[in-house]
Amino acid sequence: MATWGLVMETTVGMGERKHTEAYVLAHLEGTREDALVELERRARNHTPEHPWSPKRRRLFREGGGFLLVIDGARQSFSTRFTVAELLDDSAAPPPPAVEPEPAEPEPAAPEPEVAPPPPPSPPPSPSAPVERYADGVPVRPSWLGRTDVQ
Repeated sequence: MATWGLVMETTVGMGERKHTEAYVLAHLEGTREDALVELERRARNHTPEHPWSPKRRRLFREGGGFLLVIDGARQSFSTRFTVAELLDDSAAPPPPAVEPEPAEPEPAAPEPEVAPPPPPSPPPSPSAPVERYADGVPVRPSWLGRTDVQ
């Protein structure tokens, strides 16, 4: 089945900087007629950047696509929509590799042994004096050095 590119060539810029740029809108697998239907939908719904104040909008069908002409207050702007068959793409993703199915399922790997957690260290005895700052905060936090806290 063929791959079809939906290509849009549109007028960008204003005045002396006005020029045409091409964009590939999408790729479609299927028939040329399917691609033309999708291209017509996109052409009918397209709202170009220019002109800012459109006065008249005309959509023409031609052999390989559509031509949208929009008349502005001072200038006309055109957008050409074309269906073209994709023959080559230098940046196409590689086809997915087909891996042969294994004859026998591989044995499950043994689960690693989990070491038991270390026993909790005893809390500091309440009778031991705790050095504190002037505001009452301990100088050495009670959790410092505990092995059961990570």
